[in-house]
Amino acid sequence: MNNFETLKNTLQDSIFTWDYFTGFEKVKVNVKKIEKELNLLNYLIGKDNIESEFLSLIEEYPKVRKILPILIAIRDDKLFSTPIITNMETLIPENKKYIFHDVMNENIKKELLIFFNESGLRDIFESKAVKNLVDYCFGVEVGFDTNARKNRTGDIMEKLVYKFLEEFCEENNNLQFIEQATQKRIKEFFNYDIKIDKNSRRFDFALFDRTKNKLFLMEVNYYSGGGSKLKATAGEYQYLNDFVKSQNIDFVWITDGKGWLTSLKPLEETFIHNDYVINLDMLKNGVLKEICQIQ
Repeated sequence: MNNFETLKNTLQDSIFTWDYFTGFEKVKVNVKKIEKELNLLNYLIGKDNIESEFLSLIEEYPKVRKILPILIAIRDDKLFSTPIITNMETLIPENKKYIFHDVMNENIKKELLIFFNESGLRDIFESKAVKNLVDYCFGVEVGFDTNARKNRTGDIMEKLVYKFLEEFCEENNNLQFIEQATQKRIKEFFNYDIKIDKNSRRFDFALFDRTKNKLFLMEVNYYSGGGSKLKATAGEYQYLNDFVKSQNIDFVWITDGKGWLTSLKPLEETFIHNDYVINLDMLKNGVLKEICQIQ
């Protein structure tokens, strides 16, 4: 089996593919949900008497109000937790989410005009700076989606391991694997009973050797940057290794990323404690054959 120096010296600089940067399918779905309301708002672009046209439109089509926050790039839930100052004398922040949802009255009309003017939207509509709000919100959603990149890192790592396991099992007919391996799915696919420490426990992968009736449970992650989470993760996987091992099941932790260079001590402690801690380079170079004891 490879030593810790091998693991440390072969950590990947990057696993990012072009689809890491923007999840366009999600963007398209989000824009599609509000496309009708956006097209109604297109009516206001370049209009004279814009304030009266604005109020007339939202009175005739009340659903339009709910999508106004997206035009200033804020989600409804974020707006709920972001009090707004509209009175510069008192400087008292107030929750203004109600103006986009409550039954229309004169006070809400007044508040909506304040929002329309002070947010800069009035100028955008009057000056025709935006030609089509559907296209504009597509760009807004692309911007929002950059916040999801952290989650996509894990998805890409899982995708890489999935591809390797797929090829590995094709080469070794006695092996098969599943992803998102819950207790129920492991029983369903492999007729193998496992104990779990919590109802939500779900392993990234389960690899099963039918000939030996041997199960391998796998967790996969990638860290491009450091932080306290790395130490906590290493500690968690020491515990998980012991819990799984007590059932005569092998636990394989596949982790990678130069972020580990900021937390080498907890990684090494887990490497020493666990039977199998490997990275993508080790996976590529056949270490899984050793783990599964394949000649």
